[in-house]
Amino acid sequence: MRKFVIEDHHLITPFNEPACDLSILNKPLKIHQADVLDEALGPTPAELALESVHDLPSFAPEGGEIVVYRDNLYFDSEFFGEFFDQARASRLPSRAVLPADDAAWMKYSIPLSRLKPVKDVNGRPLYYPLDLWYFPDGYVAERHWRDIPIYSDYKEKGYYNVPDSMSNLRPGGMDGEAGRDLDLTHLLTERSCLSIDSWVHVYFANIILGVFSRGSRFEEYLARHNLFALTVLFRAILEQKQVISCSKLVQVGEGTIIDPSAVILGPTTIGRGCYIGPGVVIDNSVIGDNVNIAQGCQLMLSVVGNNCFLPFRASLFMSTLMEYTIVAQNTCLQMCVVGRNSFVGAGTTFTDFNLLPAPLRAMNAYGELEDTGQPVLGGCVGHNTRLGSGLVIMPGRVIESDVVLFASPERRVISRNITYEESDHHKVRASIARLHKRRYPRSVESEDALFEPWE
Repeated sequence: MRKFVIEDHHLITPFNEPACDLSILNKPLKIHQADVLDEALGPTPAELALESVHDLPSFAPEGGEIVVYRDNLYFDSEFFGEFFDQARASRLPSRAVLPADDAAWMKYSIPLSRLKPVKDVNGRPLYYPLDLWYFPDGYVAERHWRDIPIYSDYKEKGYYNVPDSMSNLRPGGMDGEAGRDLDLTHLLTERSCLSIDSWVHVYFANIILGVFSRGSRFEEYLARHNLFALTVLFRAILEQKQVISCSKLVQVGEGTIIDPSAVILGPTTIGRGCYIGPGVVIDNSVIGDNVNIAQGCQLMLSVVGNNCFLPFRASLFMSTLMEYTIVAQNTCLQMCVVGRNSFVGAGTTFTDFNLLPAPLRAMNAYGELEDTGQPVLGGCVGHNTRLGSGLVIMPGRVIESDVVLFASPERRVISRNITYEESDHHKVRASIARLHKRRYPRSVESEDALFEPWE
């Protein structure tokens, strides 16, 4: 078995970095892909990268079993295993596709992406091809490929109730009753796949199709397998803990110190060399290595990368921090993504709900604002960014990598996207401004298109 990767050079706004280098579930995407494929295929040697699948005959003229994938594609082991098992059993050249009648793919994978549909004679989408192939005996022409639709087998689940006035209550229900749009629920998948073309896809991969779906799968497994449920119960009794906090559900790395007053609810993974302070509450999250979470912090459905620091009373809800990032005290991040080596000042709040019923828009793969279809969505901060204290970031806004923002009466509420050229460090004297190095520049061809102003 050989595997080849197609390099994707598209830079993801506002990180200004290819998707393969961005952190998904506390791993660079390219490492995550390699781990999933090694688990399914066994260790395979590294091959030279392709520009296109059609270059394969030049790299593997001798044939044999081959898997090809694009390096911006996020898939979990369940998704890849389903595709690989079907493809290998058929012994036919195969390509994975996302069927258009799967609501989870249409809600999370298709919006903001570069995926193009194959349509029927009436112009309706049938499916969306992925850059993921299996060839049983070397490359063959496209007309011989077999499309394999992979369904997510999603389950619709909510995570909180809200007043009717905030849940799009509308007339037209049964027998004259009001009907409710189920827009404050999520479709949690048994198999996950995304083409990472936008920062919103990074959020989906880490949170909705990541830790949130992981928790849902665990609940389903616990309900179906009585022996496993008894094992969990026995472990909780032995450790004198709540069932949801026992070591079967909460995995803790070597050298990690957890204060006895901290509350950790599974399924949660905590890395090595961490410190979890008094009064901390962690619920269904992934915590990397050497993370310091100080007194009174609260984390729910979140991913925190290696070497991050959260001082007292910082709060994360369905948010992702990449490595070496600091989120200072009394901050509140909701449905956000923060890049590596960044700082969010004390008291800064990322909002996630439009007070007026306007659609939440975010930047798609082409640098254009597009309706996300999400009722709530936070903001995104790039790499090597510094945000001052007391800022308020409105929903869906992005702050580019290498930006420095000082809180001031003139700019305390961030109501539009912020580019590097608008960074406040340009306003100080040159000898000071030079101390903040630009590490993630935009590509020249996309410089004008990537940051359109919000209306």
